[in-house]
Amino acid sequence: MKFSQQSRREMMLNTARAVAGVALVGGCRSSLSSGMSSSGKSCREGFKIGICDWTLGKASDPAALQMAKELGVDGVQVDFGGVQFDSDKVDDNLMLLYRPEFQKKYLQLAKLHDIEIASFGMAALSWVPYKSDPRGIKWVEDSIEVCRAMGVKTVLIPFFGGADLAKDKNGRAVVVERLKHVAPKAEKAGVVLGLESWLSAEEHRDIIERVGSQAIKVYYDVGNSHKAGHDIYKEIRLIGEHICEFHAKDYNGPFGKGSIDFKEIRRAMDDIGYRGWIVYESVLWQPTSEIAPDLEAGFRYNIAYLRDIFPPKV
Repeated sequence: MKFSQQSRREMMLNTARAVAGVALVGGCRSSLSSGMSSSGKSCREGFKIGICDWTLGKASDPAALQMAKELGVDGVQVDFGGVQFDSDKVDDNLMLLYRPEFQKKYLQLAKLHDIEIASFGMAALSWVPYKSDPRGIKWVEDSIEVCRAMGVKTVLIPFFGGADLAKDKNGRAVVVERLKHVAPKAEKAGVVLGLESWLSAEEHRDIIERVGSQAIKVYYDVGNSHKAGHDIYKEIRLIGEHICEFHAKDYNGPFGKGSIDFKEIRRAMDDIGYRGWIVYESVLWQPTSEIAPDLEAGFRYNIAYLRDIFPPKV
């Protein structure tokens, strides 16, 4: 398998997408004797490694499934589509959201290549803010039906770019009310809407508590939160069971060579009893000969690094 070289514009757009994409008593380390974590999950359950289709340069492209399989991951986070990157505009007819034949194709290829759809992402919401654009309300609601049809449990709802909530309390209030409206439908379908943003752990918890639904959780990106200046190891423990999935990312180099201590991330996950998907989202660090001579080798290096720390069985 070979990865084509990306243009500077493609790299910038992929990077934009990458940015777009409770301390619990006990935890696995303190309850190994019983074999259970404080979340009720077996401590012997392990992790699954996924990769974003946009990281592979195959956003909303079923070809990402085979590429990911060849890289050795367990699943792919699939974007619903809609972003026209050659013009930076959004097509209202999000491909995977509104084309049942496209959904069927994904399911067929997932079965063929024996790979899972880890979760969905909706990058278009960074251009069409959920807090201010009525199109976003419909997309999020409609995504629940797609999850039900395709057997996927998590949708990443991003708040970046024009959708940023960090300095927008009024925007946060609007988002809370909109989430209150859609949460019962998500609960009934067994679907989680994961919020990814620049907000702190306390601000995320405030939104979740105000909505008051188990269907609303945090999609925690360790790279983004670290870049925002948050203490990510403390935050993971503070948000705890309200984290639905993780993005593995480091803005400062390949995994293990940058700013993120993934071993400490693992310890924090153990403390909150988290077992599940770790989804690799790249910011396209420049490969170097001493780590990886090209982009594909870089992917393989990072995936192998994650697999060592987050094994399938614990």
